[in-house]
Amino acid sequence: MFKFLKKTRKGGWMSLGGILLCITGSEAMFADLGHFSYAAIQIAFTFLVYPALILAYMGQAAYLSKHHHTIHRIGFYVSVPESVRWPVLIIAILASVVGSQAIISGTFSIINQSQSLGCFPRVKVVHTNDKIHGQVYIPEINWILMILCIAVTIGFRDTKHMGNASGLAVMAVMMVTTCLTSLVIILCWHKPPIVALCFLLFFGSIELLYFSASLIKFLEGAWLPILLALFLVTVMFVWHYATIKKYEYDLHNKVSLEWLLALGPSLGIARVPGIGLVFTDLTSGIPANFSRFVTNLPAFHRVLVFVCVKSVTVPYIPPAERYLVGRVGPATHRSYRCIVRYGYRDVHQDVDSFESELVQRLADFIRYDHYKAHGMIDAGEDDCSRSAASSSEYRLTVIGTVPAFEMEDNAQPESVSIGFSTVGSVTDAIEMEPVGVVERRVRFAIDNDSDSDSRPEMDVQLQEELEDLYEAQQAGTAFMLGHSHVKAKQGSSVFKRLAINFGYNFLRRNCRGPDVALKVPPASLLEVGMVYVV
Repeated sequence: MFKFLKKTRKGGWMSLGGILLCITGSEAMFADLGHFSYAAIQIAFTFLVYPALILAYMGQAAYLSKHHHTIHRIGFYVSVPESVRWPVLIIAILASVVGSQAIISGTFSIINQSQSLGCFPRVKVVHTNDKIHGQVYIPEINWILMILCIAVTIGFRDTKHMGNASGLAVMAVMMVTTCLTSLVIILCWHKPPIVALCFLLFFGSIELLYFSASLIKFLEGAWLPILLALFLVTVMFVWHYATIKKYEYDLHNKVSLEWLLALGPSLGIARVPGIGLVFTDLTSGIPANFSRFVTNLPAFHRVLVFVCVKSVTVPYIPPAERYLVGRVGPATHRSYRCIVRYGYRDVHQDVDSFESELVQRLADFIRYDHYKAHGMIDAGEDDCSRSAASSSEYRLTVIGTVPAFEMEDNAQPESVSIGFSTVGSVTDAIEMEPVGVVERRVRFAIDNDSDSDSRPEMDVQLQEELEDLYEAQQAGTAFMLGHSHVKAKQGSSVFKRLAINFGYNFLRRNCRGPDVALKVPPASLLEVGMVYVV
C-alpha cells in the first residue's frame, strides 16, 4: 500500500479512493448470495477469486516498482506481457460480464422484495426457475439498466470518472451494510449494545475514511450514484406514502356489516348467479368500492367473497397456512372473507389454480364451520384446521391440508397464526388482534342417540350451502377491483400536492395494474372507479 501512496512523476498522491477499485470487482460476486449457497461463494472466493486477485495486483505492483521511471501511463494492461495480453483481455471481459450479471440479479431480487412489501411500483416479475423461486427476471428494470449503462458510457467517456462513481457506490453500500449489521447484532442476535458499538466504530471508521476519499471526487463522476440513489428513494417514498394514505382512506370509509345484510329485494337489489371476488386491502369491514358498485348497479353475485391479498415479511408461507377464511354475515347470506397470505419470495398462483383452490378452501371451511357450530368437533384424534379469532365480524379459520388445531379459551398460546406487517398492519391491529394458536387434536363426534333426529336437517343445510357454492362456480367468477385516482386534499403543502397529484398518479398510470398483478382475465374483470382524497 505504501508503494501505491508514493509520489508519482506528476507530483501528485494517489488517493485512497483509487484503492477502492481493487475490491469493487470481488465485491460484486457477493450479490450472488441470493442465488447461490454460502459454501459455493466461499469456495469460489477462496480458491479462485482471491488467488487471482493477489497474483494480478502483485504482478502489477512488481512491474510498477521496476519501471516507474520509464512508463508514462499507469495501467493494468501495460504490465501484462505481449504474449498473454489478448487472453487476459478476454478473461477480463468475461469477468466484467459475470460481475454485471451479479449486480443485475441482485437488483432484480431487491426490486421484487420491495414490491412485495409495497415500497415500489408494481412491475412484471418473471420467475425463471420452477424449483428455485429466488431467481427472477424483471424486463422493465433490465431495460432501464441497459439505458443507464449506455447513457453513462456515452456521457462520461472516461474510465476515471466511471471508476470514481463505482468507488463511491461501493463504499456507500459498505457503510449502509455496516450500520444495518449493527442493528442485526442488537435486534436479531441479541448481543449487548456495546458489541454493536465496537463493531460500528471499528469497521465504520475505516469505511468512513475511504468514503471521504471517494467523496472528494464528487465533481469527477462520483455524483452519479448519489443522484440515482436520491431518485430511487424519492420514488419509493412517494409510492409507499400514497399507498398508506389510500389504505387509511379505505379504512375510514368502509361500510358496516349491517349495511350489507340490509341489501335485499326490498331495496331492489338482485342476487345473480356466480361468484363475486371483491379484492380489497381491508382485513375487516366492507370496502367503499363495493358500496359504490352496488349503488350504481343494484345487483351482486349469489356467492360473495371479499379477498384480501397480503404480503408478509417472511420468505415463504406454507400452502396449508395461506388461506384464512371466515363468514361475513349469517350462513344464508353466502358471503365470506378470505385473506390470502404470500411471503415476499412466494410465487403467486395463476388465476385458474387460484380460483379452484379458493373454492376448495371455502368448501372445507363450510364443512368445518358447520360441524363446529353443531358441536360435532371435539378434542380427539383427527385434525382438520387451525383457528384464529377476530375481534369483529366472524371467526377466521386457517384452512389447509395439514392437521387441525382448535383454539381453547384457557389454553396458553404457543405461536401466532395471524400477523400482517405490510401496509396498514398497525391499523389492522385494532381490528384484528393476533391470537395464539395451540396444537389441539379434533375429531368429528356424532351422538347416535340424542342428535339422530337433527342430523338429517343439519346435513341438508350443509349440502345446500355446498351446492350453492359449486353451482356458483359453474356459473362463472367475476373479479371486482377498484380503479383508483388519488389527489391531495385542499390545504396540503406544495410538496404533498406534487408527490400525490403528479408523482404517484404518474407512477400508477405507468406501472402494472392490480388486475395484471393478480392475473385477472379481462373478460371477468369489473372495475369500480374511486377517487381518494388524502
